[in-house]
Amino acid sequence: MFRVTMAAAALALTAWPAAADKLTLGQISNYLNGLKTAEAEFTQINNDGTISTGRILIKRPGKARFEYNPPVEALVIAGSQQVAIFDGKSNTGPTQYPLKRTPLNLILARNIDLNTARMVVGHEYDGTATSVIAQDPEHPEYGTIKLMFSAAPVELRQWIITDNAGEQTTVILGEMSKGASLANSLFSITGEKNRRNN
Repeated sequence: MFRVTMAAAALALTAWPAAADKLTLGQISNYLNGLKTAEAEFTQINNDGTISTGRILIKRPGKARFEYNPPVEALVIAGSQQVAIFDGKSNTGPTQYPLKRTPLNLILARNIDLNTARMVVGHEYDGTATSVIAQDPEHPEYGTIKLMFSAAPVELRQWIITDNAGEQTTVILGEMSKGASLANSLFSITGEKNRRNN
């Protein structure tokens, strides 16, 4: 059963670059705000221990697409302030949620400022990676997202979404390709519905 908390993941557990200093919240905010488009393979570890892989496309603000590899028959699209989960095995329409009700909204927002009061509830450095745990300060009940970054250069490597039931989904990103032109149609929930109905 797919949940909006799946969000997405990456191709393989790639090696982390050499250790660097702890990244500040300002540095991380600047990196995320500068991430306009990105594409990567992902590996997703679900709460029950199952693993799936696929490709993620990001177009900030507000758009993401998670394409899962077989045998998983699923597609997750974030667009028009909604998240839609398409199940290839179902004849019914997608399951939809407001994007703002998911922790994924925190990295797809138009302007990200992790210094906002009560947004960051954890900020750590383990000698290799800097991690930040963030939540919607107005709605902490929506869950949290833990982002992990390497430095020199700054790069998003992994995230862990914890939903309001305490279930976790880990997404590990492969090498990211940035700056490509991504058509808005890739992130159209209505367009995907129409395509499947034809």
